[in-house]
Amino acid sequence: MHKIHFISIGGSVMHNLAIELHLKGFIVTGSDDEIYEPSSSRLAQYDLLPPVTGWFPEKITTDLEAVILGMHARQDNPELAKAKELGIKVYSYPEYIFEQSQNKQRVVIAGSHGKTTITSMVLHVLKYNKRNFNYLVGAQIEGFDNMVKLSENAPLIVIEGDEYFTSPIDPTPKFIHYQPHIALISGIAWDHFNVFPTWESYVKQFELLADSLPKAGAIIFDETDDMLDVIGQKERPDVASTPYTVHPHRIEDNKTILITAEQGEVPVLVFGSHNMKNISGAREVCERLGVTDEQFYNAIRTFKGASKRLELLGTNDTVNVYRDFAHAPSKVEATTNALKEQFPDRTLVACAELHTFSSLNKGFLSQYRRKLKAADVAIVYFNPLTLEHKRLESLSEDDIKTAFKRDDLKVFTNSAELEAFLRSLTWKDANLLLMSSGTFGDIDLKKLAADILA
Repeated sequence: MHKIHFISIGGSVMHNLAIELHLKGFIVTGSDDEIYEPSSSRLAQYDLLPPVTGWFPEKITTDLEAVILGMHARQDNPELAKAKELGIKVYSYPEYIFEQSQNKQRVVIAGSHGKTTITSMVLHVLKYNKRNFNYLVGAQIEGFDNMVKLSENAPLIVIEGDEYFTSPIDPTPKFIHYQPHIALISGIAWDHFNVFPTWESYVKQFELLADSLPKAGAIIFDETDDMLDVIGQKERPDVASTPYTVHPHRIEDNKTILITAEQGEVPVLVFGSHNMKNISGAREVCERLGVTDEQFYNAIRTFKGASKRLELLGTNDTVNVYRDFAHAPSKVEATTNALKEQFPDRTLVACAELHTFSSLNKGFLSQYRRKLKAADVAIVYFNPLTLEHKRLESLSEDDIKTAFKRDDLKVFTNSAELEAFLRSLTWKDANLLLMSSGTFGDIDLKKLAADILA
């Protein structure tokens, strides 16, 4: 009987991996010092939620086959110390995923932006065409119960691979551990300022990934990204190199239609030039996996997007309200531009929350220069308490306006005032875009959308 213990079971991939192993018949236990929603409810549903938070070395026993160590545990974790003392095998989750898929064809989707969407597109197409495959993806996707699938008989695994370090005891980027046969890199835009203090150190991670491909492997990359083009075009003996760019398309009546060589015009539900690149990248991956163009385009018509990626919170005849996970500068720009291109005749009210360590760092803020340019009304919200919590230097309204290079930028540090401002606007022939990896100070976004649309 396989018995596995998770240190830091509440993480987004960690809890999904725990559920998947439980469903495979493994005995799964876990600990964490804090577990948030939706992890806590989903773990509880399978009786995997630790009854008490905290670390309990007595949970580490010699009958464990392995311990899986999450990102949020610290190096001095008492359960980790006990596992080492007893000589129990400790994996990070990327190492464990590799362990479970050594005999499969491995595809890794990497890049600073777009990786969740491209992975979701590939999974959607494979599922639509009834292919047998395993996967690991960083968001909940419609039609998939879990973010991780590991079965013995699938010949293929598609993995969303991030460049962030693997675990508290392993600074290697996660995607290196997967040892892919096919790697897609969607674009490089500096992020994770706290881990990669320089642009060079950040780019290096992607070069390591490209250089790690085996003979007969393949790299698929966005050729419009200058840095990536250099990495992608580098000579690697016996590795196929496939560039991609924006898929030919046109916009008609606020709808996007793909223009294809063999399949004619194909209407799609996603929009924005970043998504047209994502479709091109997904198509190249699918082609390598033996999916025909006809199969690809038939499937992609019904792809609705990954959760919290340009997610429609509500709509009426003249107004749409969108929620997007965008927080890094390149994502804020791509999402804002996408909405303006799709609805050129509507006023665009775009609101970004600065919430992450990078986005609130004075040294990094200038990366947001002109990133909200496409918005008619541009708003930035941040909570000064977050700065204190992250021990960062305080920011003034002028600091933010200077960084974004926009004098008419509206800056809010109080969520109630932000909400009141949004409610005071005249909502007709206008779209609202709310961008954050946080919660805008716990504003009820669904209710706000319903009230604006009423």
